[in-house]
Amino acid sequence: MRANMRNLLLAGLAIIGSGLALPAFAAGPVTIVAAENFYGDLATQIGGDHVTVTSILSNPDDDPHLFESSASTARSLADADVVIYNGADYDPWMDKLLSASTNGARTAIVAADLVGKKSGDNPHLWYDPKTLPAVAAALASALEQRDPVNAAAYDANLKTFDAAFAAVLQGADAVKAQYAGTPVTATEPVFGYMAEAMGLKMLNYDFQVATMNDTEPSPSDVAAFEDSLKNGTVKILFYNSQVTDDTTARLLDLAKAGNVPVIGVTETEPAGQTIESWFSGQIAAVQSALKAKS
Repeated sequence: MRANMRNLLLAGLAIIGSGLALPAFAAGPVTIVAAENFYGDLATQIGGDHVTVTSILSNPDDDPHLFESSASTARSLADADVVIYNGADYDPWMDKLLSASTNGARTAIVAADLVGKKSGDNPHLWYDPKTLPAVAAALASALEQRDPVNAAAYDANLKTFDAAFAAVLQGADAVKAQYAGTPVTATEPVFGYMAEAMGLKMLNYDFQVATMNDTEPSPSDVAAFEDSLKNGTVKILFYNSQVTDDTTARLLDLAKAGNVPVIGVTETEPAGQTIESWFSGQIAAVQSALKAKS
């Protein structure tokens, strides 16, 4: 035994002396901090038992736009091996916190950078079918580099997620095949990317952007939105169930009066669910609503 240990030590010293870099093995679980809990869920699915995950935004009853960072948030980011966040100005506090806590060994994965989105684009990127698979692939790659001993597990977990997510998106494809071009609307562009993937025609976009940016929509935009509900032009009203105000309440009342189905969507993964169950439920709600209106 001592001879074997001695040989291993000499071999290691020989590698160091040759100038070759030793692989960077993780000394325990890789610490991951996700700005939003759906990215945290993704990190758990890809990392499995080899990671510890903290999600900063995790309460589906809170408005993510009102989030204020704290000292504990800053500390968790300072200690993180990997951070994941949305970008495209959805979580600008992340850039500030990371800039204030430099760490050359930390890996940052920004969803917007992976899918070519920037400031001014619809920032609700997780509803774009391309985003989560891209983040999953980037995360698996980062984990394999940081913890090569468990590379096979990360690769297997990535394949499992990709297959499960592709199965979920079959529901969106089914909606597109049957209902492409159906006009719908929303109080905010939260579900916009998924609605587009379903082939639905989203109306009243300028109103949605104004609401998202906490500005007043123009009177003409308000009138057009209300008319689309009153005359039955739109077949679904999506609304952000985490952000409700008097204007939203009025639109919901108009939808009810006009027999327009209403579907609440969220910017945070609901408690007790996974990405797959969360998305599947919303897609199923769309299918049911459109079937009822057809």
